[in-house]
Amino acid sequence: MILSKFVQMNVKIDTKEKFTVITPQVTQLSANMTVEISNLLLPYLQKDIPHIIFKMTSILDLEEEVANLLVEVQQRFYENNCSFVICDLQTKVSKKLDELEILELLNVTPTESEAWDIVQMEEIERELLGGQ
Repeated sequence: MILSKFVQMNVKIDTKEKFTVITPQVTQLSANMTVEISNLLLPYLQKDIPHIIFKMTSILDLEEEVANLLVEVQQRFYENNCSFVICDLQTKVSKKLDELEILELLNVTPTESEAWDIVQMEEIERELLGGQ
């Protein structure tokens, strides 16, 4: 018998013309949220606007399992020619990701505006590479 604990993670979802901004409304991303985070993010790969900006403004801590999941999610997005950018990391979270040697694996920008730029540049790059 499999027992699972369902954790309700509140998020703000803001759909733009070219991407969706997903902002968790919690202060910690814990290991017991990994399934919920996957279930939140991965379905976007099937949507008309699949590009995600994961805005971590309120996140003050995250567990290693979540950090590893974010790397996996980002990889899935890029394998499917979709963008996944993380922005607005708090200093403590950034340091933890760096200590785990995960920060350099993630596409991270300081601000949401810079994340928009990355999504748009990647879209142009995909169009140029796809046209060859």
